Amino acid sequence: MNATISAISAAHLIELEDKYGAHNYHPLPVVLAKGEGVYVWDVEGKQYYDFLSAYSAVNQGHCHPRIINALKKQAEELTLTSRAFYNNQLGIYEQYVTEYFGFEKVLPMNTGAEGVETAIKICRKWGYEKKGIPNDAAKIIVCGQNFHGRTTTIISFSSDSGAKNHFGPYTPGFLSIPYNDLGALQHLLETQGKEIAGFLVEPIQGEAGVYVPDNQFITTAAALCKQHNVLFIADEIQTGIARTGSLLAVCGNCTCAGHCERQGSYIRPDILILGKAISGGVYPVSAVLADNHIMEVIHPGQHGSTFGGNPLACAVAMEALEVVRDEHLAQNARNLGNIFRTRMQQLVEKSDLIVLVRGKGLLNAIVINDSPESETAWNICMALAHSGLLAKPTHGNIIRFAPPLVMTEEQLHECCDIIEHTILNFK
Repeated sequence: MNATISAISAAHLIELEDKYGAHNYHPLPVVLAKGEGVYVWDVEGKQYYDFLSAYSAVNQGHCHPRIINALKKQAEELTLTSRAFYNNQLGIYEQYVTEYFGFEKVLPMNTGAEGVETAIKICRKWGYEKKGIPNDAAKIIVCGQNFHGRTTTIISFSSDSGAKNHFGPYTPGFLSIPYNDLGALQHLLETQGKEIAGFLVEPIQGEAGVYVPDNQFITTAAALCKQHNVLFIADEIQTGIARTGSLLAVCGNCTCAGHCERQGSYIRPDILILGKAISGGVYPVSAVLADNHIMEVIHPGQHGSTFGGNPLACAVAMEALEVVRDEHLAQNARNLGNIFRTRMQQLVEKSDLIVLVRGKGLLNAIVINDSPESETAWNICMALAHSGLLAKPTHGNIIRFAPPLVMTEEQLHECCDIIEHTILNFK
C-alpha cells in the first residue's frame, strides 16, 4: 500500500481531495509526504522549510524523536479507556500539566475549539453559581477579528463573514469590542458588569494577521476584569507553548513556573486554554486550566469527551512539554524572533512591496502593499514555495511566518535570504 501511495502523483492526490473531500480549505498546491525538524518534503522529494508549523502546532519540529517514541511506547500499552474508568496516565499528566503552568486543576480535551467551548461552559456556570448572575443572563466579552475556532457557538461571535454567514441561528450571550480597545472594555464592564462572566481574548491575534496589541492591553484588561469580578480567559492555543518567546504570551517576556528567567510582569489568567503545540503536533490534545474555586463548578455528567485525557494523549503531551523545557525553545524563539524582525525591517526599507512587519518571538507577519482582495500575497507564497519555503497568506494581504522553534540561527538567516530574494525579484 505504501509503495502504491508513493507512486501517486501530486496532481492526482490533489484531484482526489478535490473530488472526495469537502472544500473547507484552500491549501497551497504542495503535497507533503515527510517531515523532520524544520523541514518537510513533498511527494516528489523536494525539501522545504516549514514556515507555518501547522499553525503553531509543531513548535517542537516535525516528528521530534522523543515525542514519537513516547507515542509508540504508550500505543503499545494502552490507548483509550474513556473516562468511565481511571487510567494509569491521566492523574500523572494532570499533576504534571497543572504544576508546569501553575494552576490547580485541568480539564483535558482534544482540539482547540473543544478547549474554547469548555472554557465558555465553565465561565458561564461560574457566573451563575459563584458570581450570582441571573440564569441565562450571563455574557462573555470577546474581541473583533478573533479566531477561537469554527464550532457553532464560536462562529456566533466571529466577525469573519466567511466563517459565519449561513450558519445561523447564532448562539447569544456575547458582547464584542474592538481588539486592543481598553476604553471599550472598561465601558462594558462599568455598564453591564453585573451580568458579565468573562472576557475571552487572544494575547496576540494570529489568524487576524499577527496583530500584537499595545503593551498595556493585556495587563490592564486583566486588572479591569479582576476589579469587576469577571474571569479573564486567555486563548493561548496558537500563542502558547513558547511560540512568542515565553511559555505563554500573557507572560510578556517572562515564563511560567520558572522555566526561564523572568523579565516582565506575569499576567495569570483565571482560565487558560491550550492546544496545538501541547502535543508537538503528534496527537490532538487540548487543555483548560483554572484554580479550584472556578473548576469546582463542573460536576460528573456536565462536560466531557470520550477521548479527552486518554493515555496516549497524556504520554505525548508530557514528553512534548519536556522537550520545550529541555531544549529552551522559548529562549530560542525570543532570540530568533528579534533577528527575523530585524531582517524583515531591513527588507521593508529595500522594497515597496512590504509596508509593515510585526510579531513577537517566532510568530510574525509581513503586510503586503496591496488590497486584501488581491492575489499578491498568495502569489508571493507560491514563489516562496518554488524557492523552498512554505508560508500561507491570511486576511488576503498578510503573510504569516511561524517556523518550528527548533530552528537554528543559521537556518533562519537562510530562510530570510529566501524571503528577501523572493520579494526583491517578485513581479
